[in-house]
Amino acid sequence: MTMVTRNPFWLDDEAWATIEPLLPTNQPGARRVDDRRVISGIIHVLKSGCRWRDCPTEYGPYTTIYNRFNRWSRRIIWQRIFETLTENGRLGGAVSMDASHVRAHRSAAGAKRKAGADQAIGLSAPSPAC
Repeated sequence: MTMVTRNPFWLDDEAWATIEPLLPTNQPGARRVDDRRVISGIIHVLKSGCRWRDCPTEYGPYTTIYNRFNRWSRRIIWQRIFETLTENGRLGGAVSMDASHVRAHRSAAGAKRKAGADQAIGLSAPSPAC
């Protein structure tokens, strides 16, 4: 039987020195999991495409990693981090970060259309008559 070893990703000291001052401090609640550890876990999930639940335990509890990603997204902390890293030359001019995907049901592509039926979705869809 062979043992699988993990090689977790960790932020280097230079990147951490740039990011750390941008993070919120003195947050209420239980003792916080180390921010550097959690951010490394977030980067692991986004780079590997794995589910949050499958994030290696070396990064801390997957629920903490997921919750911190979402909380900081709502508070625009990630945007400030990317802007600072771009200004310092650590990133290129364009950055995209997306860890979502949607599975379509196997019959999603085979629906029959009715003659004259509109196909618009979202804002371009005609509003229903009141």
